[in-house]
Amino acid sequence: MSIDLRFTDTEPLAGGGLDFGPASSRFRAFHTRPHPPLHKVATRGPFYDVAPDIVGLKTGISNVFFIGEPGSRNWFLVDAGMPGSAGKIIDAAERRFGSRVPPRAILLTHGHFDHVGALATLLKEWDVPVYAHLLELPYLTGQSSYPPPDPSVGGGGMAWMSVFYPKKPIDLGSVVHPLPPDGQLPQFPGWQWLPTPGHTAGHVSFYRESDRILIVGDAFVTIRAESVVANLTLAPEVHGPPAYFTPDWPAACASVEMLADLDPEVVATGHGVPLRGGNMRAELRQLAERFEVEAIPAHGRYIAQPAVADGNGVLSLPPRLTRRSTTIALMLGTLVGGVLLGLLAGRIFPSRDPYSWRNLTRR
Repeated sequence: MSIDLRFTDTEPLAGGGLDFGPASSRFRAFHTRPHPPLHKVATRGPFYDVAPDIVGLKTGISNVFFIGEPGSRNWFLVDAGMPGSAGKIIDAAERRFGSRVPPRAILLTHGHFDHVGALATLLKEWDVPVYAHLLELPYLTGQSSYPPPDPSVGGGGMAWMSVFYPKKPIDLGSVVHPLPPDGQLPQFPGWQWLPTPGHTAGHVSFYRESDRILIVGDAFVTIRAESVVANLTLAPEVHGPPAYFTPDWPAACASVEMLADLDPEVVATGHGVPLRGGNMRAELRQLAERFEVEAIPAHGRYIAQPAVADGNGVLSLPPRLTRRSTTIALMLGTLVGGVLLGLLAGRIFPSRDPYSWRNLTRR
Protein backbone atom coordinates (compact mmCIF):
# COMPACT_ATOMS: atom_id res chain seq x y z
CA MET A 1 0.00 0.00 0.00
CA SER A 2 1.29 3.51 -0.73
CA ILE A 3 0.23 7.04 -0.07
CA ASP A 4 1.11 10.13 -2.06
CA LEU A 5 2.73 12.84 0.05
CA ARG A 6 4.79 14.34 -2.75
CA PHE A 7 6.24 17.79 -2.23
CA THR A 8 3.98 20.60 -3.39
CA ASP A 9 6.73 23.23 -4.23
CA THR A 10 10.21 22.05 37.41
CA GLU A 11 9.74 20.95 40.10
CA PRO A 12 10.20 17.34 41.27
CA LEU A 13 6.98 15.54 42.11
CA ALA A 14 6.32 14.80 45.74
CA GLY A 15 8.21 11.58 46.18
CA GLY A 16 9.12 11.70 42.51
CA GLY A 17 12.86 11.93 42.99
CA LEU A 18 15.21 9.52 44.70
CA ASP A 19 17.54 11.07 47.28
CA PHE A 20 20.99 9.51 47.39
CA GLY A 21 22.50 12.02 49.76
CA PRO A 22 25.39 14.22 48.62
CA ALA A 23 25.32 12.78 45.11
CA SER A 24 21.96 14.41 44.50
CA SER A 25 23.50 17.86 45.00
CA ARG A 26 25.48 17.34 41.80
CA PHE A 27 22.26 17.62 39.79
CA ARG A 28 20.52 20.93 39.33
CA ALA A 29 17.63 21.52 41.72
CA PHE A 30 14.41 21.97 39.79
CA HIS A 31 12.62 25.26 40.37
CA THR A 32 9.79 24.73 42.83
CA ARG A 33 6.53 26.60 42.42
CA PRO A 34 2.92 26.10 43.42
CA HIS A 35 0.54 25.72 40.53
CA PRO A 36 -3.19 25.18 40.09
CA PRO A 37 -4.39 21.69 39.18
CA LEU A 38 -3.69 20.48 35.67
CA HIS A 39 -6.64 18.98 33.82
CA LYS A 40 -6.03 15.58 32.24
CA VAL A 41 -8.11 14.36 29.32
CA ALA A 42 -10.70 11.70 30.11
CA THR A 43 -9.83 8.03 29.82
CA ARG A 44 -12.03 5.38 28.28
CA GLY A 45 -10.90 1.82 28.69
CA PRO A 46 -7.25 1.72 27.60
CA PHE A 47 -7.55 4.98 25.66
CA TYR A 48 -6.81 8.62 26.43
CA ASP A 49 -9.73 10.58 24.97
CA VAL A 50 -7.87 13.44 23.31
CA ALA A 51 -10.69 14.43 20.91
CA PRO A 52 -13.68 12.68 19.28
CA ASP A 53 -11.37 11.51 16.49
CA ILE A 54 -8.12 11.15 18.48
CA VAL A 55 -7.20 8.65 21.17
CA GLY A 56 -3.90 7.91 22.83
CA LEU A 57 -2.55 4.61 24.13
CA LYS A 58 0.17 4.11 26.72
CA THR A 59 2.83 1.56 25.72
CA GLY A 60 5.23 1.02 28.61
CA ILE A 61 6.68 4.49 29.23
CA SER A 62 5.60 6.15 25.96
CA ASN A 63 2.37 6.97 24.12
CA VAL A 64 1.09 6.44 20.60
CA PHE A 65 -1.89 8.25 19.07
CA PHE A 66 -4.61 7.02 16.70
CA ILE A 67 -6.15 9.77 14.57
CA GLY A 68 -9.43 9.00 12.83
CA GLU A 69 -13.11 8.55 13.66
CA PRO A 70 -14.09 5.21 15.22
CA GLY A 71 -14.78 2.71 12.45
CA SER A 72 -13.03 4.86 9.84
CA ARG A 73 -10.88 3.33 7.14
CA ASN A 74 -8.97 6.61 6.81
CA TRP A 75 -6.85 6.87 9.94
CA PHE A 76 -3.20 7.25 10.79
CA LEU A 77 -0.89 6.38 13.65
CA VAL A 78 1.53 8.78 15.32
CA ASP A 79 4.63 6.99 16.66
CA ALA A 80 5.08 3.28 17.25
CA GLY A 81 5.66 2.82 20.97
CA MET A 82 7.99 0.71 23.04
CA PRO A 83 9.67 -2.53 21.97
CA GLY A 84 7.22 -5.36 22.51
CA SER A 85 4.09 -3.21 22.26
CA ALA A 86 3.01 -4.15 18.71
CA GLY A 87 0.36 -6.58 19.93
CA LYS A 88 -1.15 -3.94 22.19
CA ILE A 89 -1.18 -1.36 19.39
CA ILE A 90 -2.74 -3.75 16.86
CA ASP A 91 -5.39 -4.87 19.34
CA ALA A 92 -6.27 -1.23 20.10
CA ALA A 93 -6.45 -0.39 16.39
CA GLU A 94 -8.81 -3.32 15.75
CA ARG A 95 -10.96 -2.28 18.68
CA ARG A 96 -11.29 1.25 17.31
CA PHE A 97 -11.29 0.78 13.53
CA GLY A 98 -12.20 -2.86 12.97
CA SER A 99 -10.30 -5.96 11.95
CA ARG A 100 -7.75 -5.68 9.16
CA VAL A 101 -8.07 -1.92 8.74
CA PRO A 102 -4.47 -0.65 8.56
CA PRO A 103 -3.61 3.02 8.93
CA ARG A 104 -3.04 5.11 5.83
CA ALA A 105 0.43 5.88 7.18
CA ILE A 106 2.55 5.96 10.33
CA LEU A 107 3.89 9.41 11.19
CA LEU A 108 6.89 9.68 13.50
CA THR A 109 7.71 12.56 15.81
CA HIS A 110 11.24 11.11 15.99
CA GLY A 111 13.05 7.79 15.96
CA HIS A 112 14.12 7.09 19.54
CA PHE A 113 13.66 3.46 20.59
CA ASP A 114 10.56 4.17 22.69
CA HIS A 115 8.81 5.77 19.70
CA VAL A 116 9.71 3.19 17.03
CA GLY A 117 10.05 0.09 19.19
CA ALA A 118 7.11 -1.80 17.66
CA LEU A 119 7.57 -0.48 14.14
CA ALA A 120 9.24 -3.54 12.59
CA THR A 121 6.45 -5.81 13.79
CA LEU A 122 3.68 -3.37 12.85
CA LEU A 123 5.03 -3.18 9.30
CA LYS A 124 4.84 -6.95 9.00
CA GLU A 125 1.15 -6.67 9.89
CA TRP A 126 0.44 -3.45 7.98
CA ASP A 127 1.89 -2.69 4.53
CA VAL A 128 1.94 1.08 4.97
CA PRO A 129 4.44 3.91 4.47
CA VAL A 130 6.24 5.68 7.31
CA TYR A 131 6.97 9.42 7.33
CA ALA A 132 9.53 11.39 9.32
CA HIS A 133 11.54 14.59 9.01
CA LEU A 134 14.40 14.54 6.50
CA LEU A 135 16.95 14.99 9.31
CA GLU A 136 15.53 11.96 11.12
CA LEU A 137 16.01 9.58 8.19
CA PRO A 138 19.64 8.63 8.97
CA TYR A 139 18.46 6.98 12.20
CA LEU A 140 15.65 5.16 10.40
CA THR A 141 17.68 3.87 7.44
CA GLY A 142 20.67 2.41 9.27
CA GLN A 143 23.08 5.27 8.53
CA SER A 144 23.77 6.75 11.96
CA SER A 145 23.32 6.12 15.66
CA TYR A 146 21.84 8.85 17.84
CA PRO A 147 24.10 10.90 20.09
CA PRO A 148 24.76 8.88 23.25
CA PRO A 149 22.59 9.69 26.27
CA ASP A 150 23.89 11.66 29.23
CA PRO A 151 22.95 9.72 32.40
CA SER A 152 24.34 12.45 34.65
CA VAL A 153 21.46 14.88 33.99
CA GLY A 154 17.96 14.84 35.41
CA GLY A 155 18.69 13.10 38.69
CA GLY A 156 16.23 10.20 38.35
CA GLY A 157 16.25 6.47 37.75
CA MET A 158 15.14 6.74 34.12
CA ALA A 159 18.13 8.99 33.45
CA TRP A 160 20.59 6.81 35.33
CA MET A 161 19.67 3.70 33.36
CA SER A 162 19.71 5.52 29.99
CA VAL A 163 23.10 3.94 29.33
CA PHE A 164 21.15 0.76 28.58
CA TYR A 165 18.65 2.30 26.13
CA PRO A 166 19.00 1.30 22.45
CA LYS A 167 20.76 3.97 20.41
CA LYS A 168 21.61 2.18 17.17
CA PRO A 169 19.57 3.00 14.07
CA ILE A 170 16.84 0.85 12.62
CA ASP A 171 16.69 0.28 8.87
CA LEU A 172 13.28 0.75 7.29
CA GLY A 173 14.68 0.93 3.76
CA SER A 174 12.31 2.31 1.16
CA VAL A 175 9.32 2.19 3.52
CA VAL A 176 10.28 5.48 5.18
CA HIS A 177 9.82 8.81 3.38
CA PRO A 178 10.55 12.44 4.23
CA LEU A 179 7.68 14.65 5.30
CA PRO A 180 6.73 17.32 2.73
CA PRO A 181 8.93 20.39 3.21
CA ASP A 182 5.99 22.80 3.22
CA GLY A 183 4.65 21.47 6.53
CA GLN A 184 1.41 20.19 5.02
CA LEU A 185 -0.06 16.67 5.13
CA PRO A 186 -2.17 16.52 1.95
CA GLN A 187 -3.87 13.23 2.80
CA PHE A 188 -4.85 14.47 6.27
CA PRO A 189 -6.72 17.78 5.89
CA GLY A 190 -6.40 20.24 8.73
CA TRP A 191 -3.13 18.83 10.05
CA GLN A 192 0.34 20.26 9.66
CA TRP A 193 3.73 19.21 10.92
CA LEU A 194 6.04 21.61 12.72
CA PRO A 195 9.83 21.30 13.08
CA THR A 196 10.62 21.09 16.80
CA PRO A 197 14.31 20.13 16.99
CA GLY A 198 16.37 19.83 20.15
CA HIS A 199 15.43 16.45 21.55
CA THR A 200 16.57 15.13 18.17
CA ALA A 201 17.71 17.02 15.08
CA GLY A 202 14.64 15.97 13.07
CA HIS A 203 12.03 16.02 15.81
CA VAL A 204 8.58 17.23 14.69
CA SER A 205 5.20 17.94 16.25
CA PHE A 206 1.73 17.73 14.67
CA TYR A 207 -0.85 20.51 15.00
CA ARG A 208 -4.50 20.95 14.04
CA GLU A 209 -5.39 24.61 14.12
CA SER A 210 -9.17 24.15 14.04
CA ASP A 211 -9.29 22.86 17.63
CA ARG A 212 -5.68 23.70 18.65
CA ILE A 213 -4.68 20.10 19.33
CA LEU A 214 -0.95 19.59 19.54
CA ILE A 215 0.86 16.24 19.43
CA VAL A 216 4.40 17.05 20.51
CA GLY A 217 6.31 13.80 20.93
CA ASP A 218 9.14 14.67 23.32
CA ALA A 219 9.54 18.36 22.51
CA PHE A 220 8.15 18.71 26.03
CA VAL A 221 6.37 16.16 28.19
CA THR A 222 3.72 16.08 30.92
CA ILE A 223 5.62 14.16 33.60
CA ARG A 224 9.11 14.42 34.98
CA ALA A 225 10.45 11.90 32.48
CA GLU A 226 13.70 11.31 34.35
CA SER A 227 11.91 9.93 37.42
CA VAL A 228 10.90 6.27 37.76
CA VAL A 229 8.19 7.22 40.27
CA ALA A 230 6.73 9.85 37.95
CA ASN A 231 6.58 7.29 35.13
CA LEU A 232 4.61 4.98 37.41
CA THR A 233 2.24 7.53 38.97
CA LEU A 234 1.82 9.80 35.89
CA ALA A 235 1.27 12.77 38.19
CA PRO A 236 1.02 15.63 35.68
CA GLU A 237 3.38 18.54 35.22
CA VAL A 238 4.49 20.43 32.14
CA HIS A 239 8.15 19.51 31.86
CA GLY A 240 11.01 19.95 29.43
CA PRO A 241 12.11 17.14 27.11
CA PRO A 242 13.70 14.04 28.69
CA ALA A 243 17.06 15.51 29.67
CA TYR A 244 19.18 12.41 29.28
CA PHE A 245 18.37 12.11 25.56
CA THR A 246 18.39 15.82 24.58
CA PRO A 247 21.63 16.81 22.81
CA ASP A 248 20.77 20.37 21.69
CA TRP A 249 19.34 22.59 24.42
CA PRO A 250 19.21 25.94 22.53
CA ALA A 251 17.12 24.28 19.80
CA ALA A 252 14.92 22.58 22.42
CA CYS A 253 14.27 25.95 24.07
CA ALA A 254 13.31 27.58 20.77
CA SER A 255 10.94 24.70 20.01
CA VAL A 256 9.11 25.03 23.34
CA GLU A 257 8.79 28.78 22.83
CA MET A 258 7.25 28.23 19.41
CA LEU A 259 4.80 25.61 20.71
CA ALA A 260 3.75 27.82 23.63
CA ASP A 261 2.99 30.62 21.16
CA LEU A 262 0.38 28.35 19.52
CA ASP A 263 -1.71 28.62 22.72
CA PRO A 264 -2.90 24.98 22.42
CA GLU A 265 -6.15 23.72 23.90
CA VAL A 266 -4.89 20.13 24.26
CA VAL A 267 -1.32 18.81 24.36
CA ALA A 268 -0.66 15.12 23.75
CA THR A 269 2.91 14.19 24.63
CA GLY A 270 5.13 11.17 24.20
CA HIS A 271 5.39 10.69 27.96
CA GLY A 272 2.66 11.45 30.48
CA VAL A 273 -1.08 12.01 30.23
CA PRO A 274 -2.54 14.44 27.66
CA LEU A 275 -3.53 17.75 29.28
CA ARG A 276 -6.01 20.45 28.37
CA GLY A 277 -7.11 23.94 29.36
CA GLY A 278 -5.84 27.22 30.72
CA ASN A 279 -3.71 25.88 33.57
CA MET A 280 -1.78 23.75 31.11
CA ARG A 281 -1.22 26.77 28.88
CA ALA A 282 0.01 28.82 31.84
CA GLU A 283 2.54 26.13 32.77
CA LEU A 284 3.66 25.76 29.16
CA ARG A 285 4.15 29.51 28.90
CA GLN A 286 6.12 29.51 32.16
CA LEU A 287 8.27 26.63 30.90
CA ALA A 288 9.02 28.59 27.73
CA GLU A 289 9.87 31.77 29.63
CA ARG A 290 11.98 30.01 32.27
CA PHE A 291 13.35 27.17 30.16
CA GLU A 292 16.96 27.81 31.14
CA VAL A 293 16.07 27.49 34.84
CA GLU A 294 13.38 24.83 34.73
CA ALA A 295 14.57 22.49 31.96
CA ILE A 296 18.27 22.87 31.19
CA PRO A 297 20.54 21.00 33.64
CA ALA A 298 23.33 22.95 35.32
CA HIS A 299 25.97 20.51 34.08
CA GLY A 300 26.08 17.84 31.42
CA ARG A 301 27.75 16.69 28.25
CA TYR A 302 25.55 18.74 25.91
CA ILE A 303 25.09 21.89 27.99
CA ALA A 304 27.99 24.00 26.72
CA GLN A 305 28.16 22.38 23.29
CA PRO A 306 25.33 20.60 21.44
CA ALA A 307 25.71 17.60 19.20
CA VAL A 308 25.83 18.55 15.52
CA ALA A 309 23.93 16.56 12.88
CA ASP A 310 22.86 16.86 9.27
CA GLY A 311 21.05 14.75 6.69
CA ASN A 312 23.69 12.02 7.02
CA GLY A 313 23.45 11.76 10.80
CA VAL A 314 25.72 12.84 13.63
CA LEU A 315 28.66 15.02 12.56
CA SER A 316 30.28 15.86 15.89
CA LEU A 317 29.85 15.30 19.61
CA PRO A 318 31.18 17.18 22.63
CA PRO A 319 33.74 15.20 24.66
CA ARG A 320 32.61 12.69 27.25
CA LEU A 321 32.38 13.94 30.82
CA THR A 322 34.71 12.62 33.47
CA ARG A 323 32.78 14.12 36.38
CA ARG A 324 32.11 12.02 39.44
CA SER A 325 28.39 12.48 38.82
CA THR A 326 28.72 10.47 35.61
CA THR A 327 30.32 7.59 37.48
CA ILE A 328 27.57 7.71 40.10
CA ALA A 329 24.92 7.76 37.36
CA LEU A 330 26.46 4.72 35.69
CA MET A 331 26.49 2.80 38.98
CA LEU A 332 22.90 3.71 39.75
CA GLY A 333 21.89 2.93 36.19
CA THR A 334 23.32 -0.57 36.49
CA LEU A 335 21.38 -1.18 39.69
CA VAL A 336 18.06 0.38 38.69
CA GLY A 337 18.27 -0.81 35.10
CA GLY A 338 18.85 -4.43 36.01
CA VAL A 339 15.78 -4.52 38.21
CA LEU A 340 13.48 -2.66 35.82
CA LEU A 341 14.59 -4.48 32.70
CA GLY A 342 13.91 -7.76 34.48
CA LEU A 343 10.38 -6.59 35.29
CA LEU A 344 9.81 -5.34 31.76
CA ALA A 345 11.09 -8.54 30.19
CA GLY A 346 8.99 -10.79 32.36
CA ARG A 347 5.73 -8.97 32.96
CA ILE A 348 4.86 -5.86 30.99
CA PHE A 349 4.98 -6.60 27.27
CA PRO A 350 2.74 -9.10 25.47
CA SER A 351 4.32 -12.21 24.03
CA ARG A 352 2.41 -11.75 20.75
CA ASP A 353 5.29 -9.62 19.52
CA PRO A 354 8.32 -11.73 18.48
CA TYR A 355 10.51 -8.69 19.11
CA SER A 356 9.30 -8.26 22.70
CA TRP A 357 11.96 -8.02 25.37
CA ARG A 358 10.46 -11.07 27.08
CA ASN A 359 10.98 -13.23 24.01
CA LEU A 360 14.39 -11.78 23.24
CA THR A 361 15.63 -12.64 26.72
CA ARG A 362 14.65 -16.25 26.18
CA ARG A 363 16.79 -16.68 23.08
